[in-house]
Amino acid sequence: MRQIVLDTETTGLELVQGHRIIELGCVELVNRRLTGIHFHYYLNPDREIDAGALEVHGIDAEFLLDKPRFEDIAAEFLDFIGAAELIIHNAEFDVGFLSNELQLVDAGFEPLETYCSKVLDTLALARKMHPGQRNSLDALCKRYQIDNSHRELHGALLDAEILADVYLAMTGGQTHLLFETAPARLTPQRAARTERVPLPVIAPNDEELAEHAAWLQDIDGQAEDGCLWLRIETDATVA
Repeated sequence: MRQIVLDTETTGLELVQGHRIIELGCVELVNRRLTGIHFHYYLNPDREIDAGALEVHGIDAEFLLDKPRFEDIAAEFLDFIGAAELIIHNAEFDVGFLSNELQLVDAGFEPLETYCSKVLDTLALARKMHPGQRNSLDALCKRYQIDNSHRELHGALLDAEILADVYLAMTGGQTHLLFETAPARLTPQRAARTERVPLPVIAPNDEELAEHAAWLQDIDGQAEDGCLWLRIETDATVA
């Protein structure tokens, strides 16, 4: 299973105003392992950058003058993502910008979704898992105890790396039990990272423990044979 965690930075927020991508960052997961392989470019947008966007990512027009244009890296980008699943936070934004860039290169290009197996929006996933709560990337880092202290400004590659950690924490950890070896597809020059990143253990607070205890008591009162879990906890305490 190959997945690409992706993020972009842009000159502004609205495509209808002609805004463009100025940074594209991707990191690769194979069988839920970070391989250490990434795809990253800064891009010359041939236009000015909105002041609001500059405050977010700190990438100015002068820095981008000698950088390639999207048309220069489009084929390489599509080759990199292959038929992988794309993992993106607020996917509608990034997919819209990338599809637009492909159309600007060649009207014959299809929308981005055509070139991958699936797009998973971690913002939509987080909203289902944590309804009514803040689900920005920073908020998810705090919730899952992912260290993002080095993130003073947004950056496509940095945010993709952080999102990979958040996605793995949200969906049950870094590695699947069925996959214990490094993927064979990696080149010798870029071997997979084999170390396991320790995942945080989130302990329940007093309010959650009280709610759990009340729930068990409710089951105990309704079930014909009582609550088995309460009996197990009682036996464990006695032992």
